[in-house]
Amino acid sequence: MFNAGNWLLLIFTGCMVLIINGCSTGSWRESSRESAQIAPNPTITREAVIHVYSADAWGWRGLFAVHTWISVKPSNADSYTVLEVIGWRERHGLPVLRIEEDIPDRYWFGSKPELILEKRGEGVDELIDKIIEASQYYPWANTYKVFPGPNSNTFPAWIALKVPELKLELPFRAFGSGWAE
Repeated sequence: MFNAGNWLLLIFTGCMVLIINGCSTGSWRESSRESAQIAPNPTITREAVIHVYSADAWGWRGLFAVHTWISVKPSNADSYTVLEVIGWRERHGLPVLRIEEDIPDRYWFGSKPELILEKRGEGVDELIDKIIEASQYYPWANTYKVFPGPNSNTFPAWIALKVPELKLELPFRAFGSGWAE
């Protein structure tokens, strides 16, 4: 016979099974990393562009947290530069801060990104220069800790502090963004 405690345990266990199994299917290696087709085509769009994206973290963490990153394209550039922190790089002896030409609006391991900030046109090249310069002094370029940070959300938050005219506000679920303050 079930008492109230047993029912609560059964409900909790069932919810946990649904959460863990329902958050992601398959391996992260098989998850989409394709463009979400949000960013303007750099070969057609000649103006400078700054985009900041947020996407649900992979797996069960996506219920609670997001991953954020910055993509920039100076005027007349034919590609975007993506600036982001990726924790697994630390285990491979690489800096966690990655600054590389890449697809600006890729799915984050199956999770479609959301555009949280867009700057285009006049004055944006100067902001891009400030972002790139500030990134060279990011104090946790080789350090990653999921919680409380520094993590992937700490970097855009730190850039927001160093380049206040960007007016970047990260989502509530960007855990680790407070580490930069």
